[in-house]
Amino acid sequence: MAEITTVEVREYLSKIQGQIISLDKLRREFNILPGTRSFDLIRNIMFRLAEQKVVKSNSRGEFKVITQVMPVKVFGRERRPVVELLFPRDFDTMLEMNIAEDIIIREGDLILISGRSNYGKTALCMNFCAENIDKHPVLMGNEYTTIDQEPSPRFLNRIDNMNWVEWFDKSGEDKFLLLPVYDDYAEYIVRDKINIIDWINVASGEYYLISRIMEEIKRAIGRGIGILAVQKAEGAAAGRGGQFTRDFADLEILLDEYTGYEVLMTIGKVKEFKKRLSGRHFAFGLSKGVKIFNFRELKKCTCNKGWRGTKQCDDCNGTGYINAE
Repeated sequence: MAEITTVEVREYLSKIQGQIISLDKLRREFNILPGTRSFDLIRNIMFRLAEQKVVKSNSRGEFKVITQVMPVKVFGRERRPVVELLFPRDFDTMLEMNIAEDIIIREGDLILISGRSNYGKTALCMNFCAENIDKHPVLMGNEYTTIDQEPSPRFLNRIDNMNWVEWFDKSGEDKFLLLPVYDDYAEYIVRDKINIIDWINVASGEYYLISRIMEEIKRAIGRGIGILAVQKAEGAAAGRGGQFTRDFADLEILLDEYTGYEVLMTIGKVKEFKKRLSGRHFAFGLSKGVKIFNFRELKKCTCNKGWRGTKQCDDCNGTGYINAE
């Protein structure tokens, strides 16, 4: 048998980019027997290819085949416009949430909604879906379907309560796509569409994985938009996963309790904006769990987090916030 060549090894490795390969497996692939010159030669070839950054050697004597990339041309490329994503509206004024005019959303962006249980995550997700229903958004996650792959009773109730939305077309077909997906979300993303996932469940002790999950979704979404909901502990500055939730988020919305019956909305990370929004606070009420009303901006009260001395502050009723106007 002729000696193994670098050209042959390169050609084989080009077909398994990103994978791990060992010398033993390579020898089996090329039918190289002990005692032949090629048996030792293939080791030398692999180490030369490591110097050329075709493969990378690890501590176990294996090699990772490096995925080869080509330089990306910048000038002369099409400049894509910003995405016209409609935000939920306030039904007192029938106007879109005024934060929308200052936030720039682009293709491939992820909007992260981190909120306490039962404080508006699904309401925002459903309203994003409703306002953009003619773009045929995709819904998946724990809030929408049962383990029997049927629409959940709560989801159907919310649909009925949102009677201002035309959920289906003239032929009776849904204007949205409902997928019974509860894990491995990136594998089911519909590319170039608005994909709404409510909510992403990450096991306790593995919250750091949210960064990887969001990265996979971002890579899969193409020119679409991802609207993702995650759980958040009371008073926490971020959703479950902490700082890891912000790695791939382009807009972060935090939801907490306000006045016992309203939602406190805080704007966290904003990747691109016309006017700075990060750190600003808003409040709104919910009717039947889905209809937003009395949306307004708040500012921090001059008291000490709701207290003046040993007494509850009368200006903010102990909330720590007052209306901005």
